[in-house]
Amino acid sequence: MEVNPPKQEHLLALKVMRLTKPTLFTNIPVTCEDRDLPGDLFNQLMKDDPSTVNGAETLMLGEMLTLPQNFGNIFLGETFSSYISVHNDSNQIVKDILVKADLQTSSQRLNLSASNATVAELKSDCCIDDVIHHEVKEIGTHILVCAVSYTTQSGEKMYFRKFFKFQVLKPLDVKTKFYNAETDEVFLEAQIQNITTSPMFMEKVSLEPSMMYNVVELNTVKQVGEGVSTFGSRTYLQPMDTRQYLYCLKPKQEFAEKAGIIKGVTVIGKLDIVWKTNLGERGRLQTSQLQRMAPGYGDVRLSLEAIPDTVNLEEPFHITCKITNCSSERTMDLVLEMCNTNSIHWCGVSGRQLGKLNPSSSLYLALTLLSSVQGLQSVSGLRLTDTFLKRTYEYDDIAQVCVVSSTIQVEG
Repeated sequence: MEVNPPKQEHLLALKVMRLTKPTLFTNIPVTCEDRDLPGDLFNQLMKDDPSTVNGAETLMLGEMLTLPQNFGNIFLGETFSSYISVHNDSNQIVKDILVKADLQTSSQRLNLSASNATVAELKSDCCIDDVIHHEVKEIGTHILVCAVSYTTQSGEKMYFRKFFKFQVLKPLDVKTKFYNAETDEVFLEAQIQNITTSPMFMEKVSLEPSMMYNVVELNTVKQVGEGVSTFGSRTYLQPMDTRQYLYCLKPKQEFAEKAGIIKGVTVIGKLDIVWKTNLGERGRLQTSQLQRMAPGYGDVRLSLEAIPDTVNLEEPFHITCKITNCSSERTMDLVLEMCNTNSIHWCGVSGRQLGKLNPSSSLYLALTLLSSVQGLQSVSGLRLTDTFLKRTYEYDDIAQVCVVSSTIQVEG
């Protein structure tokens, strides 16, 4: 790990060690049946082994802890901690000691030293200790640069430094998908995969919405009046396992009227992911702002605000439509036509004037219709004509209703 050792004799020695949590000691249990040649020898050896658990000697995990034997892996979102010690190996008193620790990444250089003050003197066989912490926010190559400067008793100024190179790996693979509902709601599916070699405890996975939206998490179910996680009480994510999280975003009231005319790329929000690994080591990742391409509705958008799920055969039912002028500049003069289909029959006057609709504004329209065919029927046949441009917009299959016989009681 050390790249360039010092080329000259120095009075001070620099040691750098990474601080990590220990691991549980593991052993490989070796057993045999009593009738085998070793008899009870292997079982007795395991019982005498101080690293095994009394009464559960065949478990691989023991009661002892093992100190880290190597540098280990560092993952994005974790906190990198290191212990830096400068020791005076000589029999002289060294003066004006300055220890500096910088972390060089692919994009920046960070000063991690707790204090940049100079130590007046360091006696023989004494040391200067420091502990540095840094939340890793970039993947790739990182270089810890530790520099030491001091002055000898003869007044000579000395300087040396050491480089410690390590790689920061990616712990999670995050994929997102957007689904647009018939209303202005947006559903976000987040697929999170553990690409490390050890299990993770998923402490929190939340969506921080942008200023335009309110978010509802759909990752819990109600049981006995309380929300229970769909993943169970133990939210562990094994290596290479994937978990799917679902969120529903609704436009805030002040943006609800404008939601139908939003065009282009819109910002949804960002995911905040917190996890714990070996012995509670914490990691946290925040994605960049998630963006989606808003669906195009053309010049005029027609959406359903209210419609029953089930209706009786040959009995009128009511729906409420919302018509939005998606143009930001042009006023429309609309005429509504209702065309019957083989199963859907509209009630009312076709060809009526709806009046002028200003840019970026909406109107609500209550309509009555009935179905002459049982089963799942599509609501179709609405036509809007802009008399200014002589342009007609057709709306078919805007919704579906279940039509049942009138002898079957329909629940309200």
